[in-house]
Amino acid sequence: MATETFPYSTFLRNPSQVLPALEESKVVILERRGEANLALMYEHAHNGEVSALSLMARSFAALNRRDPELTEEILSEEISWLHWLPAKERPECVKELLADLVAAADTGLIMPFVRDFRAWRATAEVWSDPELAARLSEPIDPAQSLPLERPIPQEPA
Repeated sequence: MATETFPYSTFLRNPSQVLPALEESKVVILERRGEANLALMYEHAHNGEVSALSLMARSFAALNRRDPELTEEILSEEISWLHWLPAKERPECVKELLADLVAAADTGLIMPFVRDFRAWRATAEVWSDPELAARLSEPIDPAQSLPLERPIPQEPA
């Protein structure tokens, strides 16, 4: 997707300088100092992306119900770190991520997918290091743990 970038202050001072870029770029990124950038797009373009996400998510979910091994193989081509997961965890990862995508398409809430994607990737990265994976798979020795104090709630400012 083509994007064009403008300082957020330019948009605030002179939106007519920024808005025409939507015709060419489809998405305009508004850069903010010290804050997350904003993406600006036409509503019909956003609705089209949501429809495409819904179609793809539902198609992959249906494929996964019929042929989980093929789904895993296809997704492994795009999600390279899947091969680091133990074979018994891969189907769970694929199923969870696809369920998150279908829910995102239905609700517009993509962050649960993003969080789970990052968590599964971190898990795969741990499994990529056999020594670390072995250490983290061992039972926890209570003698080596430190007690934690319950945090004291802070008064609202």
